[in-house]
Amino acid sequence: MERDFTPGFPGAEGEAGGPCSRFRVRLVDEPPEYAPPPFDGGEDGVSCGLQRLEFTLQSRGDSLRADGLFQPGDSLSNSYLKTFGHNTVDRVPRIDFYRNTGSFSGVKINRPSLADLHEDLKRDIVSVPGTVDGVANGEGAHEGGRKLAENKDELVRFGWIKGVLVRCMLNIWGVMLFIRLSWIVGQAGIGLGVIIVCLSTVVTVLTGISMSAICTNGVVRGGGAYYLISRSLGPEFGGSIGLIFSFANAVAVAMYVVGFAETVVDILKENNALMVDPINDIRIIGCITVVILLGITVAGMEWETKAQVILLIILIVGIANFFIGTVIPSTVDKRSKGFFNYQANLFAENFGPSFREGEDFFSVFAIFFPAATGILAGANISGDLKDPQVAIPKGTMLAIFVTTLTYIGVAICIGATVVRDATGSINDTITSSLNCNGSAACILGYDFSTCNAQVCNFGLMNNFQVMSMVSGFGPLITAGIFSATLSSALASLVSAPKIFQALCKDNIYKGLYFFGKGYGKNSEPIRSYILTFFIAVAFILIAELNTIAPVISNFFLASYALINFSCFHASYSKTPGWRPAFRFYNMWVSLLGTVLCCAVMFVINWWAAVITVAIVLFLNIYVIYNKPEVNWGSSAQAMSYVTALQDALSLTGVNDHIKNFRPQCIVLTGSPMSRPALLDLTLSFTKNFSLCICSQVFTGSRKQTVSDINLSMDKYQQWLAKNKKKAFYAAVAGDNLRDGVKCLLQASGLGRMKPNTLVIGYKRDWRTTGSQDVENYVGILHDAFDFEYGLVILRISQGLDITRMLQIQELQRKEQEKLALEAAKRDEQEDGKRRIRSLKFLNKAVKYSSNTVDANAQKDYKTSSGHTADFNQRLLEASTQFQKNQGKGTIDVWWLFDDGGLTILIPYLLTTRKKWCGCKLRIFIGGKLDSISEEKRAMAALLGKFRIQCADIKVIGDINMKPSKESWKTFEELIEPYQLHEGSKDPATAEILQKEYPWKITDAELERFKEKTYRQVRLNELLQENSRSANIIVVSLPIARKEAVSSYLYMAWLEILSRNLPPVIMIRGNQKNVLTFYS
Repeated sequence: MERDFTPGFPGAEGEAGGPCSRFRVRLVDEPPEYAPPPFDGGEDGVSCGLQRLEFTLQSRGDSLRADGLFQPGDSLSNSYLKTFGHNTVDRVPRIDFYRNTGSFSGVKINRPSLADLHEDLKRDIVSVPGTVDGVANGEGAHEGGRKLAENKDELVRFGWIKGVLVRCMLNIWGVMLFIRLSWIVGQAGIGLGVIIVCLSTVVTVLTGISMSAICTNGVVRGGGAYYLISRSLGPEFGGSIGLIFSFANAVAVAMYVVGFAETVVDILKENNALMVDPINDIRIIGCITVVILLGITVAGMEWETKAQVILLIILIVGIANFFIGTVIPSTVDKRSKGFFNYQANLFAENFGPSFREGEDFFSVFAIFFPAATGILAGANISGDLKDPQVAIPKGTMLAIFVTTLTYIGVAICIGATVVRDATGSINDTITSSLNCNGSAACILGYDFSTCNAQVCNFGLMNNFQVMSMVSGFGPLITAGIFSATLSSALASLVSAPKIFQALCKDNIYKGLYFFGKGYGKNSEPIRSYILTFFIAVAFILIAELNTIAPVISNFFLASYALINFSCFHASYSKTPGWRPAFRFYNMWVSLLGTVLCCAVMFVINWWAAVITVAIVLFLNIYVIYNKPEVNWGSSAQAMSYVTALQDALSLTGVNDHIKNFRPQCIVLTGSPMSRPALLDLTLSFTKNFSLCICSQVFTGSRKQTVSDINLSMDKYQQWLAKNKKKAFYAAVAGDNLRDGVKCLLQASGLGRMKPNTLVIGYKRDWRTTGSQDVENYVGILHDAFDFEYGLVILRISQGLDITRMLQIQELQRKEQEKLALEAAKRDEQEDGKRRIRSLKFLNKAVKYSSNTVDANAQKDYKTSSGHTADFNQRLLEASTQFQKNQGKGTIDVWWLFDDGGLTILIPYLLTTRKKWCGCKLRIFIGGKLDSISEEKRAMAALLGKFRIQCADIKVIGDINMKPSKESWKTFEELIEPYQLHEGSKDPATAEILQKEYPWKITDAELERFKEKTYRQVRLNELLQENSRSANIIVVSLPIARKEAVSSYLYMAWLEILSRNLPPVIMIRGNQKNVLTFYS
């Protein structure tokens, strides 16, 4: 039996109000009792949607994000669907399963989870909001999906010609082509001039190749160079380049507009039509021009593109006009100004360089290179391209090729037709009676030798309007200049806001998020347009662009350098995700491109290059410090992994040495936040120094524990990172705690980075819990010694576990969320909205919930009254005591037994930390009354050899005395419930009791270890007497022999040893040296 079921989703309705699901699900062989839940967009759509959402949050554990977006989980669970004509949950490969992976926006369609395929298939079919299929099986999409596609088609998108080729050509064919290229040929000659063009092309081609590789390695979205660099090198470099590149484009608008205004003012001068004076006229014309350009851009990309096409036509006509002019026979006037059409001897004379006025090859190159900085014009609007992966490489590389040929062609033509110097006087001809000076002009009948003694106004070296003179119709060159300046200004006016919008949307710089908002179907960055407009106007009014121009050129070059480096870095990291479709690249060529770009930066202007590098580094450090919450899978992440792996492998070849010993700890915290004092103390001697692994053992049914582990791994590791705890998190499943810890002791670590110390909290509830729990706890201590681990046990009188308080806090948080959802629902109903649009109400809910929870965070632990509330407060304070500065105090070390030095090493490491540096070490050792001074000197000498300083050494001579009667009575009362008392019973009864209670303390055992028991009780008396005021006490941990000392007797030793004291650390090394006095 088959039928179609279309699950609705509130807020996703079409215009007609019908239910709108992205796909149709075909349910096959459903159970008779199955009925789809009513979930339409009717009158109670909001209420129904909220109920469903609340149910989903509770049953599936999905979370609400801060941005209000709800990510449904897998929606194909427990449903039969058609694949290959068969009923199966499995799905065929499909592109939709790979879209928006890890994204916080966009529709995410999920394939069946591994649990859906692996676990036992249940017959109850559950519908979940966002259920998807249909198209996955080749069926037609739902009407709502078609509407989404139609809306997408309505967006204005450009192909590679209009979107990339036209823009790049317009930017590269700049004012330099019409005004400065003739001067460059005059200075450098045709040969070096062509080399300058080709060298610039090498830089841009290498950058274009790198950019093509990056563009074809995945979907490219809006943001241009910022997007490419940030997704490759991460937000640190991407954020800095995005900001300076946006600023560079904004200032470039002013530069191009001023170039246009200067040309207009020159025309006004010639016609005596100045409005005020040249400077103010430039400002007036510039501001009017920027306003007109802003109107074109705000009108939409369609109008801006049409304007670009018109400007390109004018530009092409202007260039063609020049080439036509070179073959039109020159007039007498043009000859007097140095234009003689194509002449072989003129070509030969102009082929070599003739540097003047302190110019050289590099200075001329520095002047020309900014003409080549337009190759990113197409990439900068990547979000408005139909297929950026195809358009950017194709359009950019073709634009570089065409414009390079144009520059070379113009350079050769102008060098072969115009002399370097000309007077402009038609009377400077040579008669046959005069001797020729051998110059090309002389051979052609003109004597321009006077230019050697005085400055002439014409020729390649003196006249910037040579192209206008050579052309067939001069005004077309002027139109070409207008076209070049306006098109470049227009492109920059579009590029800067687009890049800035993408940067702001990523929220790398928190204060700039306001400018990320888009308007209209193309999400036009109106706010960024206005900001760019004001920046451009400001620089037009300042009118000091000659100073800022080198810095702007260096900003562009820094972007090129990082694009090249991104390609190199991605290739070098050898990440499997680096699979560009563009194959004509090489990582070493990209590295060469990086070096060339950096070199050109310093060639153009060294101080501008220094400023650029300083700004990039400053912004980089700022982003690193703020740690934006983004994960783009950058090559920097891949390289970090490769470096760590290589270092770990190389470390395996390094033999251990005592001098390099460091305590590498497994800390049995459970969840990292449940025992903060235990974790904080461990981090006090391991942070930035050695390995620390927070470990948790999940017990119970295998299915549940595996599920819990999968959910906890990322959650707790992120918690550690967020709270700046330098530790790893590891979780295992076991039948009981001891079995789980055994797995951790054997399998934790990697190569030489393997734990050697187990840190565990004292079992405070050993007298009230079951005997098996006590056996497991003591068994863990035995296992640690079996695997030759050092052992550290921390006891705090208030206890370590704050799980109950965390549960209270979580319950209150859920209650606040529930209240927030109800409040949001009421708001929606009051507003008269019957449909939920994009789940905006969740924004209100999350904000309200988070604010309320934050406000009541300190009240969570005071929900009970009287003694319980007071105890909770004291426990909370105790759990955070190691996060505070310990001030001036002492760390008392009772180094009673030599365990290899771990008992003295850990307290020494504590004193090297900032929070503990004010504490002094006091050393207590056992000894004989008749040799106290000798033993004190011996310990002082030993510590001196170890270079460990201490404030005092005290020898306890009466450590082996019997404890007081009161203390012994306290111990007897402590163990009374756990004694077997078999001596007072007949042998048969005693044997029965021993079998029934094998864990109890026998009279024989107590008698056998009476001396050791006395010592623990006596030690507590001495600790009370000498270390009551210490910040923390470190004492040698007594060892219980396996199968000889019962678990309860051992726990009684630990209890009486550490009772009623400040925080106590009981330490026992693995009896191997961890200290040495050899260098």
